[in-house]
Amino acid sequence: MKIEQNYSGPTVYVQNASRTVGVVAALLSDTQRDDFVARTRKEYETVRIQHGRKKPRTPPVTLEAARDNDFAFDWQAYTPPVAHRLGVQEVEAGIETLRNYIDWTPFFMTWSLAGKYPRILEDEVVGVEAQRLFKDANDMLDKLSAEKTLNPRGVVGLFPANRVGDDIEIYRDETRTHVINVSHHLRQQTEKTGFANYCLADFVAPKLSGKADYIGAFAVTGGLEEDALADAFEAQHDDYNKIMVKALADRLAEAFAEYLHERVRKVYWGYAPNENLSNEELIRENYQGIRPAPGYPACPEHTEKATIWELLEVEKHTGMKLTESFAMWPGASVSGWYFSHPDSKYYAVAQIQRDQVEDYARRKGMSVTEVERWLAPNLGYDAD
Repeated sequence: MKIEQNYSGPTVYVQNASRTVGVVAALLSDTQRDDFVARTRKEYETVRIQHGRKKPRTPPVTLEAARDNDFAFDWQAYTPPVAHRLGVQEVEAGIETLRNYIDWTPFFMTWSLAGKYPRILEDEVVGVEAQRLFKDANDMLDKLSAEKTLNPRGVVGLFPANRVGDDIEIYRDETRTHVINVSHHLRQQTEKTGFANYCLADFVAPKLSGKADYIGAFAVTGGLEEDALADAFEAQHDDYNKIMVKALADRLAEAFAEYLHERVRKVYWGYAPNENLSNEELIRENYQGIRPAPGYPACPEHTEKATIWELLEVEKHTGMKLTESFAMWPGASVSGWYFSHPDSKYYAVAQIQRDQVEDYARRKGMSVTEVERWLAPNLGYDAD
């Protein structure tokens, strides 16, 4: 909607790939194009007007009010678990290890097959096709593993840390006198009844509490070879295996994130040494702690990935890179933070107001305009 009104050419939203053929045909047609573009522009203008009239489902509150309603916790009655292995460490995990942590349900969604694994394999409608895909996927995993043509890589780090406002100070060592970086976070800013206005910083002990706490960070990839493998299949006009290898690289990256988080809980941080969960329980997140990722609802601002890259020296240790738009390369990559607090939870920051944007810009050392650009989907007001 925003692009269309600022671009002289036609802009068309297509809900899924199956509908692109008709849209492209209309745009290329000498007889249909003008009418199609005019109808689309009229429709989009109507949608914009309707959107502008919509009222938020929950009214906004000031940043001050949101902070007054933060996560209430008795830090004096709680001792944060001490991280066993501080610092940065490279992590390797082979395909044979990671395949045990794969969540297969999103894999089938990639192929537009609806259903939850493993029940989808017996589905009356898509079961036969799902079984074929599942076999082909595992055959490819066998081949990639045996030939070592796709090699997952990762890096993890645990650091002393404490909350300062809506930020988390990250320290060089246990003296906590030298701040090596700051993780900046956003707070929910809509009216809450019976619930807190959460901010991820709430789950780390405040500096003024005198409690020593910690934070973790990670970055993993299904393999730097992902694009080269896909390109090789494309050169052979083998679209099926091109999609397959990318889908599997994505599943391996997510599996690596799951595997590494388990290792952190049981070994690196060590606050759950006796945890013994099945893969289904891991997928359901039946464990203590969270691993929110920059760009996702609890921390929607993508430039915070740069903090992770700096802390962990991600490119040096793994070869993973950040693009100018803070997308990760390879595409099959995952990065994020580790929080150990037993009450930590996922949530959506959702819409924020100008006062928080201005405060965040000050904390980040960015202009308000730049912050508004990065947080455009979360703005609860029309930016100038």
